[in-house]
Amino acid sequence: MKVTVSRKAHFNAAHRLHRKDWSMEKNDAVFGKCNNPNFHGHNYELTVSVTGEINSETGYVIDTKILADLIKLHIEDAFDHKNLNLDVPEFADLNPTAENIAVVIWQKLREHIDNNKDLEIVLYETPRNFVTYKGN
Repeated sequence: MKVTVSRKAHFNAAHRLHRKDWSMEKNDAVFGKCNNPNFHGHNYELTVSVTGEINSETGYVIDTKILADLIKLHIEDAFDHKNLNLDVPEFADLNPTAENIAVVIWQKLREHIDNNKDLEIVLYETPRNFVTYKGN
């Protein structure tokens, strides 16, 4: 029997959607106001879900305290009140779109979650715009 355990978190971060190899005109045409050279910010809402078998000894799929600590250490501390383009190494050469942020979060957490468990990231950039990444 598989069960999914989820933990919500949030972080506030600034970013700019921009490709260095494109002209300003092309960046403006594709990214619009998100290409603001002075950056812009979001209050990101994050849900991290782990799916797996219930451990017969503990009754847990994953200890939610451990999951909370992993999210705090690897995501909130790394992203909160940061400029993603300038302060987060993973985005030095990767456009910090919601899609790419979700993949980076998944990659950062995946190595700390047992491989026999599935990991899913749901990232809300705004209350109406969100992305989901399951590692595939």
